[in-house]
Amino acid sequence: MKRRAGITLIELLIVLVLASILLGVAAPAFQQALQRLRLQAATADLQAAIDLTRSQAMARGGKVMMAPLDAGSTEWQSGWAVFIDHNGNRRPDADEPLLYRHDALRDDITVTSRFTSGNAPTYIAYNAAGRTCSAASSLTARWGTLSLKQGRNARNIIINMLGRVRVCDPGAEGSACNSVAD
Repeated sequence: MKRRAGITLIELLIVLVLASILLGVAAPAFQQALQRLRLQAATADLQAAIDLTRSQAMARGGKVMMAPLDAGSTEWQSGWAVFIDHNGNRRPDADEPLLYRHDALRDDITVTSRFTSGNAPTYIAYNAAGRTCSAASSLTARWGTLSLKQGRNARNIIINMLGRVRVCDPGAEGSACNSVAD
């Protein structure tokens, strides 16, 4: 009697049980890794827009602003725009040059802010020297922190008095990642 090559039903069931156990163990780790990557991408997008605002202000020799897209909101989650604010209303209007626009972030990513002005910034502005400033005066420095959170993961974007930007992980860096507005 010749034996046929193949697998038996019991062998197939054992492989399926082992595969489901491995998948059950790996799925939460994969989910956390995916969350970290999404947060890193959102942080990189926001940092790139801040860097663009600064570089455009220096290149154009005048004030350039970045503000949330939602006109009545201070929430950066709604997306943001980099623009030249000719009329001083701190909003990107249709007749003003729009340099960059970013759509809304995922619903599970929150953005909070603390700036030296004490109230939530509805804008970030840079002057021709590449320093952060207030909308009313190019000489008044304005600095602080934008914090992004998704689940247990967090990132801080810290803008210093000179307008330089750095990103840090408060979970990994602890007190070295505190807000400059403190």
